Amino acid sequence: MARYLVVAHRTAKSPELAKKLLEIRDQDPEARFVLLVPAVPPGGWVYEEKEIQERARKEAEAAKAALEAQGIPVEEAKPGDVSPLLAMEEELMAHPGAYQAIVLATLPPGLSRWLRLDVHTQAERFGLPVIHVIAH
Repeated sequence: MARYLVVAHRTAKSPELAKKLLEIRDQDPEARFVLLVPAVPPGGWVYEEKEIQERARKEAEAAKAALEAQGIPVEEAKPGDVSPLLAMEEELMAHPGAYQAIVLATLPPGLSRWLRLDVHTQAERFGLPVIHVIAH
């Protein structure tokens, strides 16, 4: 059974992400997904870590329910660090060898902060294939 680490925030319930996960599941009927939603702080400099983690947890649970309603087997949905790269690193270190690939969903260029930070390219340092999905 192959497990995929799905990393998304505002794109977690997007049709583009669901379509890609269904394609993966169709190619590998035993595929399972773990959804990681990095906590995104509000605009400005001051925020409560606990508050944004709770918002990310709620977003992860809502996205899990939406994906499962489409037949996508989501084993677990959880919040992660504010930094998507640190969130991925922590998850991969906690579960070495558990994942076959990373599915990273971002907004399109010009809108995506993660693309401006080059998260999709930097994620390759973890030694797993990175499947990049752009949600509109």
